[in-house]
Amino acid sequence: MSLGLLWVVPALVLPAPMALPSVQENTAEGLFRQARDLRYAQHWFEATQAYRTLLREFPTSARSADARYWLASSLEQDQRWDEAAEAYTDFLARHPDQRLLGKEARLNRVRCWGLRQWDSPAAQAGLASALEEEREEVRIAAALQLAKRRDSRAIPVLQAGLRLGTSSEPCRLALLAMGAQPKTADAAQGRFLVVRVKERAKAETLTVRFAVGLARAVGGYLSDEQMRQAKKKGVDLEHLLDQALNAPKGSELFSLDDGKSTVTVTVE
Repeated sequence: MSLGLLWVVPALVLPAPMALPSVQENTAEGLFRQARDLRYAQHWFEATQAYRTLLREFPTSARSADARYWLASSLEQDQRWDEAAEAYTDFLARHPDQRLLGKEARLNRVRCWGLRQWDSPAAQAGLASALEEEREEVRIAAALQLAKRRDSRAIPVLQAGLRLGTSSEPCRLALLAMGAQPKTADAAQGRFLVVRVKERAKAETLTVRFAVGLARAVGGYLSDEQMRQAKKKGVDLEHLLDQALNAPKGSELFSLDDGKSTVTVTVE
């Protein structure tokens, strides 16, 4: 029996695939990721270059707002305070609709100006202009920076900051350091918050009365469920002091019921 011929077919050798352009090299999203990775690695200078390349080559990209903010942030991290302040200003001018990043940009810009205010007239002017900002926390941040140079323009904002729980102590200390006497807000005099807690299992109602300046203590009388209710109802416990100062005496600020107890807070 004859054996058939055995054919050996040589393996087909394909050419090596051509290297395709990197996504990081030719798309806005790729450049944004590249800049982000450099920023995460704390390569601030290289990150700023990548963000600037993105903004130059893709000016209408959906990433442009984030890129401008993080460009400014990277410049700040690189301690290039003047450039960072200018970049934050550019971000705010181009993207006024960015609420969360806009707030952070304003506060960060104040910090940059504060570091440069001894040497830069532009930084001093920037801080002075920030005293007129719409957001109270930005005004107070600018006043606290100006207070380091004993700039009297900061005093009215610092006095107003005394009525806010989160900033009252820094404002008080800044005023004292400037030789100014902290003034207690007149609106708070003679006002009290009254917390009434009525438990289902008890006949009597627990009534607690304290000065409006201690408004943050109200949260201690709320159960976890009532805290969740407050959030759902839009009860702003962080700014309860402002509400207590502005509401007419006798007003009920809120009432919460968790099934076991009812907590009512009024201004008297």
